[in-house]
Amino acid sequence: MDVCAKMWVRGMVQGVGFRYFVYRVAQKLGLVGYVRNLPDGRVEIEVEGKRGLIEELIKEIKVGNRWADVRDIKIDWQPYQGKYTRFDITF
Repeated sequence: MDVCAKMWVRGMVQGVGFRYFVYRVAQKLGLVGYVRNLPDGRVEIEVEGKRGLIEELIKEIKVGNRWADVRDIKIDWQPYQGKYTRFDITF
């Protein structure tokens, strides 16, 4: 079943290629949505797709790339809305 997840990631996640890492993993999994930096140092992700694939993305996010240090992820599961047709890095 398709769902939507909005996430906020805390830690050393800006200036270390983390958004590009999330973008690549989401593309590989066939998910749609966006990733962006927030002014407070967090990264925001909104993603739509199969719940199992989003859970796989979350596992990858927890590990991060070799430069990121993910300390916390807040996840808000929401009903699927069909807002996106691709995954983007937004600014």
